[in-house]
Amino acid sequence: MSRYARPNSLSYSFGPGPITPAVKWIIWANIAAFVATVIRHDLLNILGVVPADVIQRGWIWQPVTYMFMHAGPAHILFNMLGVWMFGVELERLWGTRFFVRYYAVTGIGAAITTILVALLPFAITRATYNTVTVGASGALFGILLAFAMYYPDRPILMALIFPIPAKYFVIIIGALSYFSSPGGVAHAAHLGGLIFGYLFLRGGRGGLTAEFKYRYLKWKMNRLRRKFDVYSGGRSDWDRKVH
Repeated sequence: MSRYARPNSLSYSFGPGPITPAVKWIIWANIAAFVATVIRHDLLNILGVVPADVIQRGWIWQPVTYMFMHAGPAHILFNMLGVWMFGVELERLWGTRFFVRYYAVTGIGAAITTILVALLPFAITRATYNTVTVGASGALFGILLAFAMYYPDRPILMALIFPIPAKYFVIIIGALSYFSSPGGVAHAAHLGGLIFGYLFLRGGRGGLTAEFKYRYLKWKMNRLRRKFDVYSGGRSDWDRKVH
């Protein structure tokens, strides 16, 4: 439930209001996939992310399909609750096309992070090489990050009783999603969703491509500055004092 302040009154509404098209499609797709896994549990191993299968077998669909797989009722409940509560507001702000792009980038980015972590030469990370990762948690953490960045002080009623700023409410919801994730969900996916979400938003409407171009150009300019001894001031301290 959100609380909005007006000049002479307070109005209350449960949830973010009417559901938006992309959020509705995401929720229904996840529910359908969950029902399918209840009927055929082996789908989790086929459609979830297993780094070994992606790398050795070439099952490149897994970084996409794993987002719609969930290992239990609590897992899908908290994930879809978060997508609904915070995704609707962002879709209204950005538009459906940009929201879908953001959701896909953070979800797939979370899977890529999980695969890269599994390739690290450490026993604790190599253990995830043959482990199944499922769930929309990576994309959800991207949504939580975006909501906290755009609406940090939005008052939200916690447990329908007392209001707290959205930035703290998001942390609590994120923690619930994190701890409700079963052992098959690699925690690297949550970190990946945050990282890719941040990079995507930093790139603006250009997305990750614009951010990477900016980073590359900045690195190139720094190299040229060092090569030709060019510094940010452009003049000595004595020159800067002369107006």
